[in-house]
Amino acid sequence: MNIHEYQAKGVFAQFGVWVPRGNVAHTAEEAVEIARRLGGSVYVVKAQIHAGGRGKAGGVKVCKSLDEVFEAATKILGSTLVTHQTGPKGQLVRRVLVEEGLAIAKELYLSLVLDRENKRIVLMGSTEGGMEIEEVAKKTPEKIIKESIDPIVGLQPFQIRNVVAGLALSGATAKLAATFLKGLYQMFIEKDASLVEINPLVITADGQLVALDAKMNFDDNALYRQQDIVAMHDPDEEDPLEVEASKADLSYIKLDGDIGNLVNGAGLAMATMDIIQHFGGRPANFLDVGGSADRAKVKAAFEIILKDKPKAILVNIFGGIMYCDVIADGVVAAAREVDLNVPLVVRLQGTNVEEGRRILKESGLTIISAQTMEEAARKVVAASRAGV
Repeated sequence: MNIHEYQAKGVFAQFGVWVPRGNVAHTAEEAVEIARRLGGSVYVVKAQIHAGGRGKAGGVKVCKSLDEVFEAATKILGSTLVTHQTGPKGQLVRRVLVEEGLAIAKELYLSLVLDRENKRIVLMGSTEGGMEIEEVAKKTPEKIIKESIDPIVGLQPFQIRNVVAGLALSGATAKLAATFLKGLYQMFIEKDASLVEINPLVITADGQLVALDAKMNFDDNALYRQQDIVAMHDPDEEDPLEVEASKADLSYIKLDGDIGNLVNGAGLAMATMDIIQHFGGRPANFLDVGGSADRAKVKAAFEIILKDKPKAILVNIFGGIMYCDVIADGVVAAAREVDLNVPLVVRLQGTNVEEGRRILKESGLTIISAQTMEEAARKVVAASRAGV
């Protein structure tokens, strides 16, 4: 789960991680009022969407008067930002963050990320703040400092010293950085984060350390104990079909192809998408109905897939926990109820597979059956091209 920058900064502040003063606005008038309360002569208006690259897309404006704040907020609110993370359709801006301007002396990079392979939390820092860290890693990897943290013992003093030295901090700023890092790590652990990123982390002209930007991702499996974070969920930032699928307890991700998929098991779903592409097709979605799907769940899955307007649909089921005859019954019922009007290829294997195939055969529906994944992929690709 992702949250907005202004929400992440609110969490940061709870753990003593310093952030600029500011607030979120939904109208240009609100933006001006926030700037007026902040005082000063420089303000920053920032689009709030779940994507990076906002500045390059025109979503971050530095303003030197209340009139400029009004103008920037008017221009950004209601616009569609297209960045390298939004895709070509972009993302509608519904709110902006208005913050005080800071006198910046230096920009740094700092992040905490979960390294699942090594079962460690990695603290990363770089003197190349404000740049895309991927570019830094590619061109100047020696400028990235990494400390691998054992979650059993936590962030150690020597690791803090290593990062502080690597960021070339000294004196009072170095002491501030130690406190900053401790708070950041505590937040990461207590909030079940999977990523915390600050880019840039700035040193101000008076030697303060401030998180000028803030990004947080969370472990979905731990959200049951993070209700304050769940309350920050913004469905407007997600694809409507993905939101609908989540309500139906389906794992669904929209893609840009034209072949719909209904599969049980994440691994099988990934393999199904791979083999479709191998034979020249383009998956329209990832959809895992899980191991306990019933007729209602299968129907919901078909309805979501059809809203994406695919040219063909592939049902690929391995009956382990889930019986093939139950799935077949659900497929037949769903196909009738949702008025299926695109070619449907079904491949069943596993428990009660013969009974499942009988149900499909005697349904009276036009269902293209397949025995193997290769056969299923070839047939669904061919079916998707037949109407072109």
